[in-house]
Amino acid sequence: MKNRGLNTTIVLEKENPQINNPNKYNGEALDHPLISAPNTITKKLYLESYGCQMNFSDSEIVASILNEQGFITTKNFQESDLILLNTCSIREKAEITVRTRLKSFNKLKRKNPKLIIGLLGCMAERMKETLLEEEKLVDLVVGPDAYRDLPNLIQEVEGGQKSVNVLLSREETYADISPVRLDSNGVSGFISIMRGCDNMCSFCVVPFTRGRERSRSPLTIIAEAKELYKNGYKEVTLLGQNVDSYRWNINKKGTVIDPNIPTTNFAQLLAMVAQVGNDMRIRFSTSHPKDMTDEVIHTMNKYENICNYVHLPVQSGSSKILKKMNRGYTKEWYLDRIKSIRNIIPDCAISTDIITGFCDESEEDFNETLNLMKEVKFDFAYMFFYSERPKTLAERKYEDNVPEDTKRARLQKVIDLQRKHATESNEACIGKTVKVLIESTSKKSNLDFSGRNDENCKVVFPKENAVKGTFVNVLIEKCTSATLIGKIV
Repeated sequence: MKNRGLNTTIVLEKENPQINNPNKYNGEALDHPLISAPNTITKKLYLESYGCQMNFSDSEIVASILNEQGFITTKNFQESDLILLNTCSIREKAEITVRTRLKSFNKLKRKNPKLIIGLLGCMAERMKETLLEEEKLVDLVVGPDAYRDLPNLIQEVEGGQKSVNVLLSREETYADISPVRLDSNGVSGFISIMRGCDNMCSFCVVPFTRGRERSRSPLTIIAEAKELYKNGYKEVTLLGQNVDSYRWNINKKGTVIDPNIPTTNFAQLLAMVAQVGNDMRIRFSTSHPKDMTDEVIHTMNKYENICNYVHLPVQSGSSKILKKMNRGYTKEWYLDRIKSIRNIIPDCAISTDIITGFCDESEEDFNETLNLMKEVKFDFAYMFFYSERPKTLAERKYEDNVPEDTKRARLQKVIDLQRKHATESNEACIGKTVKVLIESTSKKSNLDFSGRNDENCKVVFPKENAVKGTFVNVLIEKCTSATLIGKIV
């Protein structure tokens, strides 16, 4: 077994997590840096992305498509010709945030009538009539599978029409598009390996907003990873709603579709990407407890550059609630997956998602969640109280019958317990040395660098003579519940 670092690390979502925070993965609005393009370019695009990393990855595809049509991206929305918001529907608060932002942009549009405002992503299908016709907040609405149609839709708007394309696809993966990398650090990149989801969890809107599951050709994924490596990136994250169900040329029954084409499952894809460059870290998100195999865990253990980190959402510790959520596993199954991870990779960090107050959740059900947390002691957690979403099975068939004050109170208990586990685990790292990839200057001090170790924990340390995009060994001297703090050794 390989030696995968010297510590078991933890990090909480934030030191002061906001209850019902809709921004699951760094989901605050992001204004992107200027992108170089041909001299013929005369128009400026301002992009804001909300929600999961899939949305940020999609924004890079959008930027690439529009770059070919004469748009460069800008940090300054006030100078833009086109404003696009790539949206998230997983929480009600996310939609409220986007609507507020659109109203703000429309004040600018009153001064510049030629400005085009568009809505992309998961809110598109559900909110198209409201935002286009009733509130008149946008000029175009585009779903996640229709980004290739953006140039045509923009032309229609320039001709005086409102434009919509929210059709879902069973084939679209954007595999032939080389994304414009909007992340300015040049260190970490994302590769979408699949789109959509077939799991139909009763609380989730993703199958309705992103369509059915389909995987990209492994050849295009490897080509994209090689391009990132060639351009100096030191870390890639493979993205999918459920990466463990990635399959190429294999149907759900395990039958080969075309005998003339090699088959590829997720463990095999992971190994292929790991071999692109020994000094490029590989991460992936998100795994599903019902689909994660020991083969994937053994592959992680085999390759030194595949990070010791798994995001494995549990949602609830009650098998009764898991069944109602249509998660496809029991508490016992989930704990067996945790056992396998820790048996094969003892120092692997594990994070999770937890929802409190789902339909019919009793105090006993909630206590089972707390007990599971105590048994696993997660390194990181995204924690929310249940927010009913339109079109889901839960919205159609179940009563949202847990009072909001109870949901919030239970969530606070989850947050407090996670912070306790995080603090204890981080304190155990003091005095240990960890390998850190330097990603950026610390937000709190220009004298410090910020990066992550193998287990995905944030580490802050004085810059000294270090260089962004390189690996350094950091001796941990102190910590918070969310961050390790040390010095280069």
